Amino acid sequence: MTNKSSENRIYEAEQLEGKAIATIKIPSWAVIDNIKYPKRLSMEQCSSEYTAKYKANIVHGYSFTDLTGGLGVDFAFMSQSFKKATYNEYNTDLFNIATHNFKVLQLNNVQTVNYDAMEYLNSIQKQDCIYIDPARRSKSGGKMVLLEDCEPDLTKIKDKLLSKCDTLIVKLSPMLDMDAALKNLPETSDIHVISIKNECKELVFVLQKNNEQASVQIHCVNIPGESCFKFKKDEEQNAQSLFSMPLKYLYEPNSSILKAGAFKMVGIIQNAYKLHVNSHLYTSEKLIDSFPGRCFKILEICSAHKNKLKHIQKANLAIRNFPSSVGELQKKIGIKDGGELYLFATTTLDGSKNILVCKKVHKNDISEAL
Repeated sequence: MTNKSSENRIYEAEQLEGKAIATIKIPSWAVIDNIKYPKRLSMEQCSSEYTAKYKANIVHGYSFTDLTGGLGVDFAFMSQSFKKATYNEYNTDLFNIATHNFKVLQLNNVQTVNYDAMEYLNSIQKQDCIYIDPARRSKSGGKMVLLEDCEPDLTKIKDKLLSKCDTLIVKLSPMLDMDAALKNLPETSDIHVISIKNECKELVFVLQKNNEQASVQIHCVNIPGESCFKFKKDEEQNAQSLFSMPLKYLYEPNSSILKAGAFKMVGIIQNAYKLHVNSHLYTSEKLIDSFPGRCFKILEICSAHKNKLKHIQKANLAIRNFPSSVGELQKKIGIKDGGELYLFATTTLDGSKNILVCKKVHKNDISEAL
Protein backbone atom coordinates (compact mmCIF):
# COMPACT_ATOMS: atom_id res chain seq x y z
CA MET A 1 0.00 0.00 0.00
CA THR A 2 2.77 2.38 0.97
CA ASN A 3 4.84 1.51 -2.11
CA LYS A 4 1.85 2.03 -4.40
CA SER A 5 1.06 5.38 -2.81
CA SER A 6 4.69 6.40 -3.21
CA GLU A 7 4.68 5.35 -6.88
CA ASN A 8 1.50 7.34 -7.46
CA ARG A 9 3.03 10.44 -5.91
CA ILE A 10 6.14 10.08 -8.08
CA TYR A 11 3.98 9.63 -11.19
CA GLU A 12 1.82 12.64 -10.34
CA ALA A 13 4.92 14.76 -9.75
CA GLU A 14 6.32 13.66 -13.13
CA GLN A 15 3.08 14.62 -14.84
CA LEU A 16 3.00 18.05 -13.20
CA GLU A 17 6.63 18.68 -14.12
CA GLY A 18 6.07 17.39 -17.66
CA LYS A 19 3.04 19.60 -18.18
CA ALA A 20 4.97 22.64 -16.94
CA ILE A 21 7.70 21.97 -19.52
CA ALA A 22 5.09 21.27 -22.20
CA THR A 23 3.46 24.64 -21.52
CA ILE A 24 6.62 26.19 -22.96
CA LYS A 25 7.79 23.55 -25.48
CA ILE A 26 4.51 21.95 -26.63
CA PRO A 27 1.74 24.42 -25.72
CA SER A 28 -0.93 22.81 -27.91
CA TRP A 29 -0.47 19.55 -25.97
CA ALA A 30 -0.37 21.19 -22.55
CA VAL A 31 -3.99 22.35 -22.86
CA ILE A 32 -5.31 18.88 -23.75
CA ASP A 33 -6.59 16.62 -20.99
CA ASN A 34 -5.18 13.08 -20.73
CA ILE A 35 -1.87 13.80 -22.46
CA LYS A 36 0.84 11.83 -20.67
CA TYR A 37 4.41 12.98 -20.11
CA PRO A 38 7.67 11.03 -19.63
CA LYS A 39 10.49 11.68 -17.18
CA ARG A 40 12.18 15.08 -17.13
CA LEU A 41 15.20 14.11 -19.28
CA SER A 42 12.95 12.94 -22.13
CA MET A 43 10.95 16.17 -21.90
CA GLU A 44 14.12 18.23 -22.05
CA GLN A 45 15.44 16.29 -25.05
CA CYS A 46 12.25 16.29 -27.11
CA SER A 47 11.69 18.74 -29.96
CA SER A 48 9.57 21.80 -29.43
CA GLU A 49 6.25 22.25 -31.16
CA TYR A 50 7.70 25.22 -33.05
CA THR A 51 10.56 23.32 -34.70
CA ALA A 52 8.26 20.35 -35.35
CA LYS A 53 5.77 22.54 -37.20
CA TYR A 54 8.58 23.95 -39.32
CA LYS A 55 9.85 20.47 -40.22
CA ALA A 56 6.32 19.40 -41.18
CA ASN A 57 6.61 21.72 -44.19
CA ILE A 58 9.94 20.42 -45.48
CA VAL A 59 8.51 17.47 -47.42
CA HIS A 60 5.07 16.00 -48.22
CA GLY A 61 4.07 12.64 -49.64
CA TYR A 62 2.29 9.34 -49.12
CA SER A 63 4.41 7.28 -46.70
CA PHE A 64 6.50 8.44 -43.75
CA THR A 65 8.46 6.59 -41.06
CA ASP A 66 10.08 8.03 -37.94
CA LEU A 67 12.70 5.50 -36.84
CA THR A 68 13.57 7.14 -33.52
CA GLY A 69 10.23 8.52 -32.40
CA GLY A 70 10.96 9.47 -28.78
CA LEU A 71 8.05 11.32 -27.21
CA GLY A 72 6.64 11.79 -30.70
CA VAL A 73 6.44 15.58 -30.99
CA ASP A 74 8.16 15.68 -34.39
CA PHE A 75 6.17 12.68 -35.57
CA ALA A 76 2.82 14.12 -34.47
CA PHE A 77 3.30 17.20 -36.64
CA MET A 78 5.30 15.74 -39.53
CA SER A 79 2.91 12.81 -39.97
CA GLN A 80 0.17 15.23 -40.98
CA SER A 81 2.07 15.93 -44.21
CA PHE A 82 1.61 12.30 -45.31
CA LYS A 83 -1.25 9.90 -46.03
CA LYS A 84 0.30 7.09 -43.99
CA ALA A 85 2.83 7.40 -41.16
CA THR A 86 4.66 4.96 -38.88
CA TYR A 87 6.22 5.80 -35.52
CA ASN A 88 8.96 3.52 -34.17
CA GLU A 89 10.57 3.75 -30.73
CA TYR A 90 12.75 1.17 -29.00
CA ASN A 91 12.19 2.48 -25.46
CA THR A 92 9.02 0.78 -24.24
CA ASP A 93 8.05 3.52 -21.78
CA LEU A 94 8.27 6.24 -24.43
CA PHE A 95 6.52 4.00 -26.95
CA ASN A 96 3.57 3.45 -24.60
CA ILE A 97 3.28 7.15 -23.76
CA ALA A 98 3.46 8.22 -27.42
CA THR A 99 0.94 5.58 -28.53
CA HIS A 100 -1.48 6.82 -25.87
CA ASN A 101 -0.95 10.47 -26.81
CA PHE A 102 -1.50 9.89 -30.54
CA LYS A 103 -4.92 8.43 -29.72
CA VAL A 104 -5.74 11.43 -27.54
CA LEU A 105 -4.61 13.70 -30.39
CA GLN A 106 -6.80 11.71 -32.81
CA LEU A 107 -4.00 11.05 -35.30
CA ASN A 108 -5.90 8.59 -37.45
CA ASN A 109 -3.32 8.08 -40.21
CA VAL A 110 -0.61 6.63 -37.95
CA GLN A 111 0.60 3.30 -36.63
CA THR A 112 3.13 2.72 -33.84
CA VAL A 113 5.75 -0.03 -33.50
CA ASN A 114 8.27 -0.89 -30.78
CA TYR A 115 11.51 -2.14 -32.39
CA ASP A 116 15.21 -1.42 -32.59
CA ALA A 117 15.58 1.22 -35.33
CA MET A 118 17.88 -0.81 -37.58
CA GLU A 119 15.92 -4.01 -37.07
CA TYR A 120 12.75 -2.23 -38.14
CA LEU A 121 14.47 -0.51 -41.07
CA ASN A 122 15.40 -3.90 -42.52
CA SER A 123 11.75 -4.97 -42.51
CA ILE A 124 10.01 -1.99 -44.12
CA GLN A 125 9.04 -1.25 -47.71
CA LYS A 126 10.44 1.82 -49.44
CA GLN A 127 9.03 5.06 -48.00
CA ASP A 128 8.59 8.52 -49.43
CA CYS A 129 10.38 9.91 -46.39
CA ILE A 130 12.29 8.54 -43.40
CA TYR A 131 13.09 10.71 -40.38
CA ILE A 132 15.80 9.91 -37.86
CA ASP A 133 17.01 11.75 -34.77
CA PRO A 134 20.26 10.10 -33.62
CA ALA A 135 21.03 10.22 -29.90
CA ARG A 136 23.49 13.02 -29.29
CA ARG A 137 24.44 12.51 -25.66
CA SER A 138 27.08 10.28 -24.11
CA LYS A 139 26.28 8.11 -21.09
CA SER A 140 27.68 10.85 -18.89
CA GLY A 141 25.36 13.41 -20.47
CA GLY A 142 27.99 15.25 -22.49
CA LYS A 143 26.96 16.66 -25.85
CA MET A 144 28.54 15.23 -28.98
CA VAL A 145 29.91 17.30 -31.85
CA LEU A 146 30.94 14.56 -34.29
CA LEU A 147 28.54 12.70 -36.55
CA GLU A 148 30.22 9.35 -35.90
CA ASP A 149 29.69 9.74 -32.15
CA CYS A 150 25.91 9.72 -32.55
CA GLU A 151 23.81 6.59 -32.11
CA PRO A 152 23.02 5.20 -34.59
CA ASP A 153 26.15 6.19 -36.53
CA LEU A 154 24.88 7.76 -39.76
CA THR A 155 28.23 7.37 -41.48
CA LYS A 156 27.69 3.60 -41.36
CA ILE A 157 23.96 3.34 -42.11
CA LYS A 158 23.15 6.20 -44.51
CA ASP A 159 23.38 4.00 -47.60
CA LYS A 160 20.90 1.55 -46.08
CA LEU A 161 18.60 4.40 -45.08
CA LEU A 162 18.70 5.96 -48.55
CA SER A 163 17.91 2.61 -50.15
CA LYS A 164 14.64 2.62 -48.20
CA CYS A 165 13.35 6.12 -49.02
CA ASP A 166 13.24 8.93 -51.56
CA THR A 167 14.04 11.58 -48.93
CA LEU A 168 15.93 11.15 -45.67
CA ILE A 169 15.56 13.85 -43.01
CA VAL A 170 18.11 13.86 -40.19
CA LYS A 171 17.85 15.99 -37.07
CA LEU A 172 21.27 16.85 -35.64
CA SER A 173 22.68 18.83 -32.74
CA PRO A 174 23.44 22.55 -33.20
CA MET A 175 26.83 21.70 -31.64
CA LEU A 176 27.70 19.64 -34.72
CA ASP A 177 30.43 20.76 -37.12
CA MET A 178 28.38 21.36 -40.29
CA ASP A 179 31.27 21.19 -42.72
CA ALA A 180 32.55 17.92 -41.26
CA ALA A 181 29.04 16.46 -41.38
CA LEU A 182 28.64 17.49 -45.03
CA LYS A 183 31.78 15.59 -45.97
CA ASN A 184 30.25 12.45 -44.46
CA LEU A 185 26.81 13.12 -45.96
CA PRO A 186 27.48 14.15 -49.60
CA GLU A 187 23.90 13.27 -50.57
CA THR A 188 22.69 16.34 -48.66
CA SER A 189 20.56 18.68 -50.78
CA ASP A 190 19.39 21.08 -48.05
CA ILE A 191 20.29 22.06 -44.51
CA HIS A 192 17.79 23.85 -42.28
CA VAL A 193 19.38 25.75 -39.40
CA ILE A 194 16.57 26.37 -36.91
CA SER A 195 16.68 28.86 -34.05
CA ILE A 196 14.03 29.84 -31.53
CA LYS A 197 14.26 33.39 -30.21
CA ASN A 198 17.81 33.61 -31.56
CA GLU A 199 19.04 30.42 -29.87
CA CYS A 200 20.13 27.77 -32.37
CA LYS A 201 18.23 24.56 -31.58
CA GLU A 202 18.55 22.14 -34.50
CA LEU A 203 20.38 21.32 -37.70
CA VAL A 204 18.13 19.43 -40.09
CA PHE A 205 19.84 17.71 -43.02
CA VAL A 206 17.76 16.65 -46.04
CA LEU A 207 19.37 13.85 -48.08
CA GLN A 208 18.38 12.38 -51.44
CA LYS A 209 20.12 9.37 -52.92
CA ASN A 210 20.35 10.77 -56.44
CA ASN A 211 20.95 14.37 -55.42
CA GLU A 212 22.14 16.28 -58.50
CA GLN A 213 22.37 19.74 -56.96
CA ALA A 214 25.76 21.34 -57.50
CA SER A 215 25.63 23.04 -54.12
CA VAL A 216 23.78 22.59 -50.84
CA GLN A 217 20.91 25.00 -50.20
CA ILE A 218 21.01 26.32 -46.64
CA HIS A 219 17.88 27.68 -44.96
CA CYS A 220 18.39 29.89 -41.88
CA VAL A 221 15.25 30.40 -39.82
CA ASN A 222 14.68 32.22 -36.55
CA ILE A 223 11.30 31.43 -34.97
CA PRO A 224 9.12 33.42 -34.54
CA GLY A 225 8.91 36.33 -36.89
CA GLU A 226 11.81 36.56 -39.28
CA SER A 227 11.56 35.22 -42.81
CA CYS A 228 13.88 32.41 -43.88
CA PHE A 229 17.31 33.52 -45.14
CA LYS A 230 18.53 31.21 -47.91
CA PHE A 231 21.88 30.83 -49.62
CA LYS A 232 23.94 28.20 -51.38
CA LYS A 233 27.16 26.85 -49.94
CA ASP A 234 29.19 27.63 -53.07
CA GLU A 235 27.82 31.19 -53.21
CA GLU A 236 29.27 31.87 -49.77
CA GLN A 237 32.61 30.34 -50.72
CA ASN A 238 32.91 32.44 -53.89
CA ALA A 239 31.43 35.72 -52.60
CA GLN A 240 33.41 38.90 -51.99
CA SER A 241 32.31 41.07 -49.07
CA LEU A 242 32.20 44.86 -49.16
CA PHE A 243 33.78 46.59 -46.18
CA SER A 244 33.36 49.92 -44.42
CA MET A 245 34.14 51.71 -41.21
CA PRO A 246 31.03 52.05 -38.99
CA LEU A 247 28.27 54.12 -40.60
CA LYS A 248 24.90 55.08 -39.08
CA TYR A 249 23.48 51.61 -38.36
CA LEU A 250 24.92 48.37 -37.02
CA TYR A 251 23.59 44.84 -37.62
CA GLU A 252 24.21 41.54 -35.87
CA PRO A 253 22.97 38.47 -37.83
CA ASN A 254 20.75 35.98 -36.02
CA SER A 255 22.19 32.78 -34.58
CA SER A 256 21.08 30.59 -37.51
CA ILE A 257 23.00 32.71 -40.00
CA LEU A 258 26.10 32.72 -37.82
CA LYS A 259 25.91 28.94 -37.33
CA ALA A 260 25.47 28.44 -41.07
CA GLY A 261 28.51 30.60 -41.80
CA ALA A 262 26.76 33.03 -44.18
CA PHE A 263 29.21 35.76 -43.24
CA LYS A 264 29.58 37.12 -46.78
CA MET A 265 26.17 36.41 -48.30
CA VAL A 266 24.13 38.09 -45.56
CA GLY A 267 25.94 41.36 -46.22
CA ILE A 268 25.75 41.04 -50.00
CA ILE A 269 22.03 40.16 -50.10
CA GLN A 270 21.12 42.87 -47.57
CA ASN A 271 23.40 45.56 -49.08
CA ALA A 272 25.30 45.96 -45.81
CA TYR A 273 29.03 46.48 -45.32
CA LYS A 274 31.18 44.25 -43.14
CA LEU A 275 33.22 45.96 -40.42
CA HIS A 276 36.18 43.56 -40.70
CA VAL A 277 36.83 40.17 -42.28
CA ASN A 278 36.67 38.50 -38.84
CA SER A 279 34.10 40.80 -37.22
CA HIS A 280 30.71 39.42 -38.15
CA LEU A 281 29.01 42.76 -37.72
CA TYR A 282 27.60 44.87 -40.55
CA THR A 283 26.84 48.53 -41.15
CA SER A 284 24.88 50.83 -43.46
CA GLU A 285 24.03 54.50 -43.85
CA LYS A 286 20.31 53.84 -44.32
CA LEU A 287 18.28 51.51 -42.11
CA ILE A 288 17.83 48.01 -43.57
CA ASP A 289 14.58 46.98 -41.93
CA SER A 290 14.67 43.51 -43.47
CA PHE A 291 18.06 42.52 -42.03
CA PRO A 292 17.76 39.04 -40.43
CA GLY A 293 19.03 39.83 -36.96
CA ARG A 294 19.29 42.68 -34.49
CA CYS A 295 19.53 46.30 -35.65
CA PHE A 296 21.15 49.18 -33.79
CA LYS A 297 21.69 52.89 -34.29
CA ILE A 298 25.33 53.85 -33.66
CA LEU A 299 25.48 56.79 -31.24
CA GLU A 300 29.26 57.09 -30.92
CA ILE A 301 32.53 55.26 -31.50
CA CYS A 302 35.00 55.13 -28.61
CA SER A 303 38.33 53.57 -27.85
CA ALA A 304 38.38 50.98 -25.06
CA HIS A 305 39.50 53.32 -22.30
CA LYS A 306 37.61 54.04 -19.10
CA ASN A 307 37.90 57.81 -19.48
CA LYS A 308 36.26 57.63 -22.92
CA LEU A 309 33.21 55.85 -21.50
CA LYS A 310 32.93 57.42 -18.06
CA HIS A 311 29.55 58.95 -18.98
CA ILE A 312 28.10 55.41 -19.27
CA GLN A 313 27.35 53.58 -16.01
CA LYS A 314 25.22 50.72 -17.35
CA ALA A 315 25.05 48.96 -20.74
CA ASN A 316 24.75 45.59 -22.48
CA LEU A 317 28.25 44.60 -23.57
CA ALA A 318 29.07 42.20 -26.42
CA ILE A 319 32.50 41.10 -27.66
CA ARG A 320 32.97 40.48 -31.39
CA ASN A 321 36.55 39.91 -32.63
CA PHE A 322 38.08 41.74 -29.69
CA PRO A 323 41.04 40.67 -27.51
CA SER A 324 39.19 40.62 -24.19
CA SER A 325 36.35 38.79 -22.46
CA VAL A 326 33.11 40.52 -21.46
CA GLY A 327 34.03 40.29 -17.78
CA GLU A 328 37.52 41.68 -18.29
CA LEU A 329 36.28 44.61 -20.36
CA GLN A 330 33.43 45.41 -17.97
CA LYS A 331 35.94 45.64 -15.14
CA LYS A 332 38.34 47.74 -17.22
CA ILE A 333 35.80 50.34 -18.33
CA GLY A 334 33.77 50.21 -15.11
CA ILE A 335 30.24 49.59 -16.35
CA LYS A 336 27.42 47.47 -14.96
CA ASP A 337 25.32 45.11 -17.07
CA GLY A 338 21.87 46.21 -18.26
CA GLY A 339 20.10 49.35 -19.39
CA GLU A 340 19.07 50.58 -22.84
CA LEU A 341 22.51 51.07 -24.35
CA TYR A 342 24.44 48.35 -26.20
CA LEU A 343 28.22 48.34 -26.45
CA PHE A 344 29.92 46.30 -29.17
CA ALA A 345 33.64 45.85 -28.63
CA THR A 346 35.06 44.93 -32.00
CA THR A 347 37.82 45.33 -34.57
CA THR A 348 37.08 47.68 -37.46
CA LEU A 349 38.34 47.82 -41.03
CA ASP A 350 41.46 49.81 -40.17
CA GLY A 351 42.46 47.22 -37.55
CA SER A 352 41.68 49.44 -34.57
CA LYS A 353 39.93 48.11 -31.45
CA ASN A 354 36.81 50.16 -30.83
CA ILE A 355 33.64 50.17 -28.78
CA LEU A 356 30.48 51.08 -30.67
CA VAL A 357 27.89 52.70 -28.41
CA CYS A 358 24.47 51.82 -29.78
CA LYS A 359 20.75 51.97 -29.18
CA LYS A 360 18.57 49.09 -30.34
CA VAL A 361 16.25 49.80 -33.25
CA HIS A 362 13.01 47.86 -33.06
CA LYS A 363 12.08 46.87 -36.59
CA ASN A 364 9.26 48.76 -38.27
CA ASP A 365 9.60 51.56 -35.73
CA ILE A 366 10.50 54.39 -38.09
CA SER A 367 10.74 56.98 -35.33
CA GLU A 368 13.76 55.20 -33.83
CA ALA A 369 15.51 55.21 -37.20
CA LEU A 370 15.38 58.97 -37.54
